[in-house]
Amino acid sequence: MSDEPVLPGDGPETVDDIGEEIRHVVEAPPTRIVVIGGGVAGLVIARECARPGFEVTVLEESGRVGGSVAPLELGGMTLDAGAESFATRGGHVAELLQDLGLDDDVVQPNPSGAWVRHGSRSVPLPKAGLLGIPSSPLATDVVAAIGAAGAVRAYLDRLIPVLKIGQERRLGTLVRKRMGRKVLELLVAPVATGVYSASPDDLDVEVVAPGLNSALTRLGSLSGAVGELRSAAKAGSAVGGLRGGMWRLPQALAADIEARGGGVRTDARVISVEPWSATEVDDTEAGEAESGRAQLDDAERAAAEPQRAGRWIVRTADGDLLVADAVAIAAPADSALTLLAGVAPELGELAALDWPAASSVELVTLVIDDDRLAASPVGTGVLVADVPGADVTAKAMTHSSAKWAWVAEAAGDGRHVVRLSYGRAGRAPESTALGDAELRALAVADASRLLNIPIAESSVTAFARTPWTNALPYATVGQRERIERVRSGVDGVEGLEVTGSWLTGTGLASVIPDARRTAERVRGLRWRSLTDALHADRPAQTD
Repeated sequence: MSDEPVLPGDGPETVDDIGEEIRHVVEAPPTRIVVIGGGVAGLVIARECARPGFEVTVLEESGRVGGSVAPLELGGMTLDAGAESFATRGGHVAELLQDLGLDDDVVQPNPSGAWVRHGSRSVPLPKAGLLGIPSSPLATDVVAAIGAAGAVRAYLDRLIPVLKIGQERRLGTLVRKRMGRKVLELLVAPVATGVYSASPDDLDVEVVAPGLNSALTRLGSLSGAVGELRSAAKAGSAVGGLRGGMWRLPQALAADIEARGGGVRTDARVISVEPWSATEVDDTEAGEAESGRAQLDDAERAAAEPQRAGRWIVRTADGDLLVADAVAIAAPADSALTLLAGVAPELGELAALDWPAASSVELVTLVIDDDRLAASPVGTGVLVADVPGADVTAKAMTHSSAKWAWVAEAAGDGRHVVRLSYGRAGRAPESTALGDAELRALAVADASRLLNIPIAESSVTAFARTPWTNALPYATVGQRERIERVRSGVDGVEGLEVTGSWLTGTGLASVIPDARRTAERVRGLRWRSLTDALHADRPAQTD
């Protein structure tokens, strides 16, 4: 009889048995993870998985990482070409920035806020609101923005009988019924389309303003519901930025992935994800090299050996073939749906759902030498209402050097950075058909009107245009159900995950926590597999 202690478990095990299991786990080959898409979502997954026991590779189709968080070299400065800030809700972005050692560079925008333009008139955007919906309809800034008659109509919201929960699912319909056309067109539409790239009539209330309908039912008015949601929000700025630009975040993520032993490949377009086929891998990886094996060096010979079995084969456009135990797809919607179709027939049906049209926008950045802009005549920028008589084509303008102190420092005295956005929901950007010279002239004219300062062409020292396409509106009515179809379909496939802004909502505060949850599931796959293997090796218990 052994003197070794017996430990509790699935059967009688000695200390040596447990040690053998531990050794088995430690010496097990690494779980191979391929992350498709090098935007922030894909990079977060890769970073969370780049640890002992995991072999991580990121494949990014373009020539850089970051997706819509991108740098722009202009006028001797490095600016943001895409996303310039992050929502502070939940603390998810701040936590990641702290992990990466960037927390000391987190900055807040100028609190003066933005203006809104109706036709040829600009006024400060009322502050005490949610998505442009005022909590105090008769407040001075609301009256200034939509007129006394519009404010009185909005106040009638307090007198209209309450709606039932869920009766109005569309934001535009809800606001129009409760507060009238002027609040919708002059306040809500400019804000909502700027945030969600969709008309308020297409936006799902429960997605863009969770809890608004229930608060409306309890309090009896839309303005009261907005006030409650605002009071429940944490104090402080709702957005933050990064000194030097948000583009530093994906750069830091990529560097950290590689420091942890992971790989990041750009210019690597994935054309398919298919279930593992040992015969196919052997033929392509080893069989073709067999005839020249005598001439291979050790490294080449090792690379030509048949690969260890996995769950998936990931193919790239340049002919590379990667075997993976887990695949996380963090690509845009069109690419992700195409790849999912190759995984299983039932996932191919997802692309046939009634997806909304992708939105497109083009950003124009101007560097302007003009001391008059130092007065910041319209705060940090202007949102433009889409109403008859509008005298500008842009849907929004950000006075970047007025909004962010670090941009003003980079620009220097007398020099300013202004960014204009073209392209409204449901239609292509008006800038698409314009050449650079035409678009530059249009942007200068629009900026002059929005700033109420005539800007000379000669004072514009730098110009850049940055098109962004294929952004799938997340918050439109019916999108929740389509997203649930995608998630439930993928959940049924072991070793496959999908995430990205088209499933989580735009903004880093939505993308990052979902990517982290995805990484947790991917990491869990290794331990489930090892546990299954260990239990399979044990003899069955007998009484």
